[in-house]
Amino acid sequence: MPAVVDSSGWIEFLTGGPNAGRFSDALQDTDELIVPAISITEVYRWVLREASEADALAVAASMKQGKVMPLDGRLAVIAADVSHRHRLPLADGIIYATAREFSAELLTQDADLEGLPGVTYIPHPLRGK
Repeated sequence: MPAVVDSSGWIEFLTGGPNAGRFSDALQDTDELIVPAISITEVYRWVLREASEADALAVAASMKQGKVMPLDGRLAVIAADVSHRHRLPLADGIIYATAREFSAELLTQDADLEGLPGVTYIPHPLRGK
């Protein structure tokens, strides 16, 4: 089954956080990994802030091993609708809409997405719910 790992999952994996193992199988199965382009933006920005441009470029290259899905006009409208309907921040709506569009499981630590169809919510033990 295809999988989308949201930005929080990528960062958890990259930092070796307590839930890193919960994301590793999906991230390593690049044939089934769907990567919303906005996830690259979010993770690249985070790595750039926390580390260096060289590290950010290396992470972006790693993310591009999956199937990168751009935000086109059709998906943009779907994402806006999903964001509005479920009261999600815009980036979460784009990531969720991308997962639904490709019938992929969405793995996340983001409580905003908890309980939505097709979402596997993995609470972060250090942040609570």
